[in-house]
Amino acid sequence: MCLAIPGKIISINESGGIKMCKVDFSGVVQEACIETVPEAKVGDFIIVHAGFALNILSEEDANETLEIFRQLEMIDTEIRANEIRQE
Repeated sequence: MCLAIPGKIISINESGGIKMCKVDFSGVVQEACIETVPEAKVGDFIIVHAGFALNILSEEDANETLEIFRQLEMIDTEIRANEIRQE
């Protein structure tokens, strides 16, 4: 299973004739191809899968998605803590 997380474009460049960008995923910066969303610009939030941008998100949608991921992480942490206590 793959999970695509919203990231914010912090720079755009061209590499070998391909439009690329650097994306900030909550502090982790990675490179992604944005040929599939040529209208993307610095400051936009995008969804990336396997190094390719799938679409552009509004900042509101990106923040809502990131908040859901944070809540899921807290639930997972709580479940694991309960499992350890039961052992």
